[in-house]
Amino acid sequence: MSTNTVRIGVLGAARIAPTALIAPARDNTEAEVVAVAARDRNRAAAYAGKHGIPKVHGSYDELLADPGTDAVYNPLPNALHAEWTLAALAAGKHVLCEKPFTSNATEAATVAEAADASGLVVMEAFHYRYHPLANRVAEILASGEIGTLKHVHAALCFPLPKFSDIRYNRDLAGGAMMDAGCYALHMTRLLGGGEPEVVSAQAKLHKPEVDRAMTAALVFPGGHTGSVTASLWSADLLKIAASAVGDKGRIDIFNFVMPQAYHRLTVRTANAKRVERLSKRPSYSYQLDAFCDAVLRGRPVLTPPSDSVRNMTVIDEIYRKAGLSPR
Repeated sequence: MSTNTVRIGVLGAARIAPTALIAPARDNTEAEVVAVAARDRNRAAAYAGKHGIPKVHGSYDELLADPGTDAVYNPLPNALHAEWTLAALAAGKHVLCEKPFTSNATEAATVAEAADASGLVVMEAFHYRYHPLANRVAEILASGEIGTLKHVHAALCFPLPKFSDIRYNRDLAGGAMMDAGCYALHMTRLLGGGEPEVVSAQAKLHKPEVDRAMTAALVFPGGHTGSVTASLWSADLLKIAASAVGDKGRIDIFNFVMPQAYHRLTVRTANAKRVERLSKRPSYSYQLDAFCDAVLRGRPVLTPPSDSVRNMTVIDEIYRKAGLSPR
């Protein structure tokens, strides 16, 4: 491995990769996207040509065997995350894995155990968590400015009327709670400062066992409550917001997921109200910085496998409380 550059291969010719990895890598002196693999070599070649990726592989195994690749980006369908993250670890590669980390908590625990044993970096791609906005929210909460927490909430709703999309495919671990809800839950856990119990959950179904929308009520160890709203298709067409209410004030966050597009952080107390705005640099760029820091210098990440296990554990319980089975 190069001592000052992380050479990354992409598993699959995924639509998210240009935004999540390829563009940020162009502006990062410590990262280089060197290869892409797809089960259709021609598709991989076309993708490589379009995005300036020098090496093409006709299978995922071929990419993992490539000694010129230090790490892999895994944006495959949810149901394939565990299988190919484990394969990458077995091949000695670091992994940046798209969210949700795996299909369920059992798979997440298996991957976490393998990651710990390997000594390699495995990081779930909750890019929003690496943006200064999320760090600022955590800082305000820790300061005690809004007092003792009473309730926290996060919502991610957007319209996805293309019902043939893999995010509605049960066999590929699809569903609103998996896709949008994993973000909303992760943010709610950040705001709540602990691991919640699921009190209740309600799903709106696209078809049996596939949720197009989900709401859940939570309670945290400190006694404060929480709630999560997620939707791919419901009356809540577009909603990307989070809040934390304390006994001395509240925080409201607009667009915690993609703050580079536009965001607003509002803090209200009895005596004052202020609005803060932070960096417009892409959250994906901060995420790649953190990944390179971890690989090259051994620095800890904010979204390690242990955190992924905790997130998936709550997701599984939300499905159960809604009368559905985990993915």
